[in-house]
Amino acid sequence: MTGSVGEDHKSLAHSLQSRHVTMISLGGIIGAGIFVGSSAAINIAGPSVLFTYAMCGTLVFVIMRMLGEMAVARPGVGTFTGYTRLGLGPWAGFVNGWLYFYFWVVTIAVEAIAGAALLAPVVPLPQWIVAGALVAITTGINLMSVRAYGETEFWFAALKVATITAFIALGAGYVFGFGPGLPAITVQFAAHGGLFPQGWQAVFTAIPVVIFSMMGSEVATIAAVETADPAKNVVRAARTVTLRILFFYLGSISVIVAIVPWDQILTGQSPFADAMSRIHIPGAAAIMSVVVFTAVTSCLNSAIYVTSRMLHEMAERGDAPALFAEVSGRRVPTTAILVSALSGMAMVLVSVISPERAFVFLLQSSGAIILCVYLLIALSQIALRRRLEAAGEPLPVKVWAFPFVSYALVGGILAVLVLMASKPDLREQVSLCAMLFLFAVAAFHLRKRVGTAAVTS
Repeated sequence: MTGSVGEDHKSLAHSLQSRHVTMISLGGIIGAGIFVGSSAAINIAGPSVLFTYAMCGTLVFVIMRMLGEMAVARPGVGTFTGYTRLGLGPWAGFVNGWLYFYFWVVTIAVEAIAGAALLAPVVPLPQWIVAGALVAITTGINLMSVRAYGETEFWFAALKVATITAFIALGAGYVFGFGPGLPAITVQFAAHGGLFPQGWQAVFTAIPVVIFSMMGSEVATIAAVETADPAKNVVRAARTVTLRILFFYLGSISVIVAIVPWDQILTGQSPFADAMSRIHIPGAAAIMSVVVFTAVTSCLNSAIYVTSRMLHEMAERGDAPALFAEVSGRRVPTTAILVSALSGMAMVLVSVISPERAFVFLLQSSGAIILCVYLLIALSQIALRRRLEAAGEPLPVKVWAFPFVSYALVGGILAVLVLMASKPDLREQVSLCAMLFLFAVAAFHLRKRVGTAAVTS
């Protein structure tokens, strides 16, 4: 091996293009959460869930704007965990990285199990074997090259985008054109309780369900690291995420509640398929099964990518074992990918061995982690912005009306956590997440103490 080749192998490839990052960020917010999970949100709030989606979309948009501001002000730092480290200190980068890794490892198992369940009618094998096969396939894609991952995600996301766009177009045509017409829809709304059938409080009660379906846009900041211009691609994703959320989420949910009476939507079943069958689209259920399976596989593919890059970045700055920083001849972190996939598969096996105890604990403990991750990002932006302004440094990209918008976001996240803690069915998620957060902080200080002792000895 020549010296130059060896140099190439020391770092990740930068072969992703802006179109990959765009579709990865788009795919991050269009998953099974909207195709199936939206049924739970609609059941909670009825048509007023549109206000919930608008509020949660604004929260995600501000988070992305914060990341764009920090990426332009301090390019080359890495993923968002690098910015939490820069803003709040090494402990924040360590905690955020490991919490995010844990969240996505659980996601690997959840998505693999969901994919296996969707295939159960056509693949008569034990669920854990099918789940293992899905993990193996997506692991193979990630091991090939980052370009292979990017292309796969590009086409997965393209299918989801095309499906939702066609759904909104057909639904709008049905409501305003070839269907019963707007007057009939208005009568339907009145007959089922109007815009706020569950009261205005339900708009806020549905927030935990909706916010988790919208997570994933921050994956664009991880993928952007492997492009030629990371900061530019992060900003591009930050600028367009709101329009995407408004169009895809608000557009599709508006069509659903206009066509299907909200109290006839069954939790856990796709309201998209229900709406399509009422428009008399042939094979609506089969079409949505294919789309939901694509969404699940896409999320599984991204979960392995995200967990491996988290391990790689943490290893580079000393927050994880150094072997995870090693890169193969294909410029991918092979060890990190394999360990991520095996960790996810281990959780799949836990779901078989102890579905009611151990696996439920894993699911519950990961429930509120994404909110903790967003909270640390917001606090990092506030701290870094104050330092940059004190130093008189220019900020080409800014979060507007600082510090009011930033503090409002922090308050909003804390309010959601308090809301979750007040609900008996969500309270355990918050307490277990808090336990994991404190465990990660303790692990950081233990690692720091051990490292200091090793140096002094």
